[in-house]
Amino acid sequence: MVEFTVAGQRRGALLLLLGLMLILGGCASGGGTRVADGGGWVTVQRGDTLGKIANQAGIPLLRLQRFNPGVDSRRLAVGQRLMLPSQQERAPGGGPYRYQVRRGDSLYSIGRYFGANPQRVQAANKGIDPSQLEVGQLIHVPLNGGPSSSASRRTASAPAASRSLPDPGPLPSSASRWQWPLANYTVERRFGRDSHGTLQPMMLSTATAAKAKATTSGQVRFASGMRQLGQVVILHHADNMQSVYAFCGKLLVSEGQSVSAGTPLCDIAPESDSSRYHLLFDLRHGGKPVDPARVLR
Repeated sequence: MVEFTVAGQRRGALLLLLGLMLILGGCASGGGTRVADGGGWVTVQRGDTLGKIANQAGIPLLRLQRFNPGVDSRRLAVGQRLMLPSQQERAPGGGPYRYQVRRGDSLYSIGRYFGANPQRVQAANKGIDPSQLEVGQLIHVPLNGGPSSSASRRTASAPAASRSLPDPGPLPSSASRWQWPLANYTVERRFGRDSHGTLQPMMLSTATAAKAKATTSGQVRFASGMRQLGQVVILHHADNMQSVYAFCGKLLVSEGQSVSAGTPLCDIAPESDSSRYHLLFDLRHGGKPVDPARVLR
C-alpha cells in the first residue's frame, strides 16, 4: 500500500510540480500530435497499488512494471508518476524497447529512465534529430549489452538515493550570475536527493515576510495555485531556461507578463506550523533540473 506521511505528501507535491515543468518547458515539441492509445503518465493516489493501477488502465502488470524499471511496487508514494505504455510500445525482457516520445522527452532523459546508455540510444536512432523530437514519435531504446546489461537493470531498480544527481549538460552562456530570488535568506535545503532518493529543489527561508523576485528577465508561463504547493510562478527565460517559485502567498504577476530581473513575483507565506517563511526555488534547462548554485551569483 502507499506510504502516506507528511514527508510523502511533500515529495508527492514536488513530483507534481516537476511534472508541470516538463509540460511547460520540455524538449519535445507537440507538433500537433498526441501519444496514441492512452500512452502517458498516471499519478499515484492514496490507496493505489501497482496491480490496481494496471487493472484500471487495462495494462498487464508485467508490462506496466517493464515500462517503470525504477519503481518499487512495495514503496509507491502519493504523487509518484508512472508511465502508461501505449499499444505501439514494446518492452521485451532483454530489450530493445520501442518507446513513444512524450512531451518533455529528450534522447538523454529516455535513456536514463530505462537505465540505458544515452549514446547508444542516439546511435540506434540515426535518422532522428535529437533536437527535433516530436510527441508520438517512435524510437528504439537498446539496453546495454553483455554483463553491463544486468548491471544497468540493477541500477535502474536500485534505491534512488544511491544515484548521482542528474546532469543537464552544458548550460547556455546566459545562465550565469542571476540574482537570488530573496534579498535576505537562509538556504534551508540545497538542491539534491533526499533519503528516499527523490530529487529536491532548493528551499530558502526567511524570518520575516518577503517578496520573491525574478532572478533574471523572462516571461510568466504559469501563475496559479497548486495543491500542497500554494501559489506557484514559473518563468521562461532565454535559451530554454526556466525558474520556479513555489510556496507563495499572494501572486503579484499574471501569465503572459514579461518581467525583468528583480521584478516582485509573489509574497511568500509562512507555513502553518512555523514562524519562518519558505520559498521553494527550482531551475531547469530544457526541462532538465539544474543546481541553482551553478547559475546564481
